[in-house]
Amino acid sequence: MIDTHCHLDAAEFDVDREAVATRACAAGVTTIVVPAVERANFGAVASICREYPECRPAYGIHPMYVGRARAEDLDVLRETLKREPAVAVGEIGLDFLVEPRDERSQQSQWWWYAEQLKLARECDLPVLLHVRRAVDAILKGLREIRVPGGIAHAFNGSRQQADAFIKLGFKLGFGGAMTHPRATRLRELAATLPLEALVLETDAPDIPPEWLARDDSKQRNEPAELPRIAAVLADLRGMAVDAIVAATTANARGVLPRLS
Repeated sequence: MIDTHCHLDAAEFDVDREAVATRACAAGVTTIVVPAVERANFGAVASICREYPECRPAYGIHPMYVGRARAEDLDVLRETLKREPAVAVGEIGLDFLVEPRDERSQQSQWWWYAEQLKLARECDLPVLLHVRRAVDAILKGLREIRVPGGIAHAFNGSRQQADAFIKLGFKLGFGGAMTHPRATRLRELAATLPLEALVLETDAPDIPPEWLARDDSKQRNEPAELPRIAAVLADLRGMAVDAIVAATTANARGVLPRLS
């Protein structure tokens, strides 16, 4: 089982990171993709992925961090992608919900997004996309700057938008948000999209599944929750959990070939 998006380097895991990794392994999570979010944590991601062999790194500059990024960070990113065993460029993308929401901020986000797409194309790497209130803009960028596919992380768009990602060679990440009964539109997508388009993720420590979100003492998400998330997807699709795990694992390896 592959967790295609987990920030294991996050401060929330500093007190028990080894125990978190051990629980994930015991739960059957064999691979964890750990995406960076800015130049300052490239080293932490690399270190964690060396320490825990089940972890595989991705490097990128997240749209929520571009406000403090500098142009030379792209050179550092290029060097890191070529030096480290990266499986993708990420986490990159657009976030039009984050403040400030002015045109200047969105233009800055777009510049960083486009430049990192070009870098992914240069390095022949897929991308891990952060997409919030910006699906159509993300798709516009992908049509203008073609990359070797990737994952639309924490997908929460329409069926039409999902089909557009799939047509461009992307997989769609489903995780904790799908487990909430009130997420009816998202659950409908999880149930009806082509199985070959889906991958599993936790986005830990964020996006806790329903059973953690209802318990104030257990808000932190972690990769060991992935089997229960897979079970929810299996239930929504009327399939055996083993079949869901096998399919989503194959999908992840297909879209992130350097995992193999």
